[in-house]
Amino acid sequence: MKPAERFRNFQKYSPIEPFEVLSKRLGRKIEDIVKLDANENPYGPAQAVKQSLANLNNINIYPDPESRALRAKLSEFTGVDQNLLLAGAGADELIDLILRVMLEPGDVVINCPPTFGMYPFDTRLNNGVVFEVTRNNDFSINTKKIREAITENSAKILFLTSPNNPDGSLILDEDLRQILELPVLVVLDEAYIEFTADTLTDWRKKSHIQWVSSFENLVVLRTFSKWAGLAGLRVGYGAFPSWLLPSMWAAKQPYNVNVAANQAAIESLKSLDFLTNNVRKIRQDQRKLFRMLSTIPFIEPVPSEANFILCRVNNFSASYLKNFLLEKGIMVRYYETPLLENYIRISVGKPDDHMRLMKALEELQ
Repeated sequence: MKPAERFRNFQKYSPIEPFEVLSKRLGRKIEDIVKLDANENPYGPAQAVKQSLANLNNINIYPDPESRALRAKLSEFTGVDQNLLLAGAGADELIDLILRVMLEPGDVVINCPPTFGMYPFDTRLNNGVVFEVTRNNDFSINTKKIREAITENSAKILFLTSPNNPDGSLILDEDLRQILELPVLVVLDEAYIEFTADTLTDWRKKSHIQWVSSFENLVVLRTFSKWAGLAGLRVGYGAFPSWLLPSMWAAKQPYNVNVAANQAAIESLKSLDFLTNNVRKIRQDQRKLFRMLSTIPFIEPVPSEANFILCRVNNFSASYLKNFLLEKGIMVRYYETPLLENYIRISVGKPDDHMRLMKALEELQ
């Protein structure tokens, strides 16, 4: 027996390594590593989450397969009918599930690089064909070329991200409306939407999740990984058109969101004041970090609406800079792709993390 032929040279996704692995590899203590490579929340979850997990006493029982309590809270949080909401083991699971139920072998999926690498990865995993429409030089989407690609390829799905990872740009309402006119399922990933404003009211205005009730070809995905500090528990959710949900429910794993993740997400939604304050601090620190990076001659930071900053590297290679910082115990994201070969992405950490980063960068001036 042997694996399917298509997996012989299958390009795997390159995940970020955790502290424990980095500590051993770098020969440094965990507390001596500045981890600015995965857009994680440096302030962690709400205290109520930690207390709730410490007192969790039903881990010997399978979780609710429909995450009903969580979906009820999400409905209050988003203003979307809970019957249109589906929870997942991170938004990653939902991306895979959408492709699994929508694609026949050879169907085309439109991707707009540079963007999140899971879209092409999961498309290939589900026997789809990736058609790429490269973003403009300012990282905005090329609406004209996207529309042409959808029509010419009879595309089934289009993935968009707002704010986009890795640059932090937002999609414009008019661009999204134009694309939604076409017969394609638009999957809009809003993993970082909570970092677009200082208050819940304001960033809710930036979100398009309530558009799902009005557009039959729109899915909006969200996650607790970033703003709520639950990356390690893997819990996300999405709003889906009613025609798609029966297939999603039928195809998903029965107990996909574990009891700890369910409980942590619910407690997070009860701790909005605390988490919103953390988001506000991260936004303030992001603006300060942007100004500091702008003083480094060989760094060109890109304006961002998220908890990270993409930086163009001049005078020497981005891979050299990434390795130089690594030797200092500072982790940043480097992409070995042609579209981003001269860039690194820096996640927003705590002020002390930024000072260590700046001290290291100043050594190269």
